[in-house]
Amino acid sequence: MTQIEVSFDEKTLREVLFGDKGVEVLLENVMNEMMEAELTEHIGAGPSEQTDDRCGYRNGHYQRELTTRVGTLELEVPRDREGTFQTELFQRYQRSEKALVLALMQMVLQGVSTRRVKEITTELCGREFSRQTVSNLTERLGEQVQAWAERPLEEEYPFLVADAMQIDVRRQGAVRSTTAMIVVGISEEGYREILGFKIALRETGESWKELFEDLKDRGLQNVEYAVSDAHEGLEKALRASFPGCIWNRCQAHFRRNVLDKTPSGYRDRMHELLDQMLEADSQQKAQQRLEQSAEELEEKAPAALDVLEGGLFEATAVLALPEKYRRRLRTSNMLERLIQEVRRREKVIRIFPNIGSAWRLVGALLAEKHEEWSTGRRYLTMDEFYEWREKQVKEPQKPADERHSESSNRTLQPA
Repeated sequence: MTQIEVSFDEKTLREVLFGDKGVEVLLENVMNEMMEAELTEHIGAGPSEQTDDRCGYRNGHYQRELTTRVGTLELEVPRDREGTFQTELFQRYQRSEKALVLALMQMVLQGVSTRRVKEITTELCGREFSRQTVSNLTERLGEQVQAWAERPLEEEYPFLVADAMQIDVRRQGAVRSTTAMIVVGISEEGYREILGFKIALRETGESWKELFEDLKDRGLQNVEYAVSDAHEGLEKALRASFPGCIWNRCQAHFRRNVLDKTPSGYRDRMHELLDQMLEADSQQKAQQRLEQSAEELEEKAPAALDVLEGGLFEATAVLALPEKYRRRLRTSNMLERLIQEVRRREKVIRIFPNIGSAWRLVGALLAEKHEEWSTGRRYLTMDEFYEWREKQVKEPQKPADERHSESSNRTLQPA
């Protein structure tokens, strides 16, 4: 991932710290440096740098304005001599920015007289928007999000992570909690990609099944492993849509579930026991450690013991994978962090005026993150996984009566 350094002279620093447009000045400098980094990557060399990889030269700058929530930025866009450089910064920024502004405008426009529209939208967004402009912008953004959400999935995605977030939407005459369901995949090349999302009235097994079947219709196949929380409908939908897939109950959620049932004075000890079980070499050893602690747990934390006995097997399914993949795939924390980022940006809205507005904003933010992930640093190296999978295919199947009857997971042996 490209790293940038932003430097300020004394005058600019004073504007950032004490001026009326401090945030604007800061954002201008950050975006200018990002574009310089893009051009460096494009031509293979920094300013005045001599490298064997150089394939072009800088050719000054041109000015461009970009309207944002913090004001209108005056940016210095770099050029190359051949005229082949085009920054991706505006497209990425404006898609999510436009969605947020549209949602704000729609909140204002509902029930507001035409006479007041220009006045209020100017105050909100720094420029005037007529009702027709809002309608046109909404249509164009919707088309962009839809094209991204319906794109073909042409690679394999052996690993899936699924989770949901709740947002408030005005519908049926009241503000109602509504679900945004998100699925992330890790591609055969080891990059994270946001495969799809769905805005649903409630998080149900049927809504998850619809999302998974849509992903399959777009080309998703050969899913080997999935991690999620223990939502019953989600688990069943995963098993139904991807038969034979290893399902792992998110260990972070599972740990919280156990600790919620643990007396406060025993929680330090419970953390120790959970570490021993969840970091075992295999599911069999994890179960053995639970059995060894059962008598102590029965006395000190019987309710927590019930949770452990009911969920440890599913929470340690990840131990079937080669060791190098376990740390990053044992929880859905990666998707939880993405959801926190989306929530940080959608909280400006607080209450979406309708389902369409929620779909456009969440979709635009996810598309932006998808581009960052899929063109950034590789998340996992996959060579060892494919060697492991090939070995599993070649191994003879055990007779049915020797297979695990405790779960519909495949209980494959680690490499």
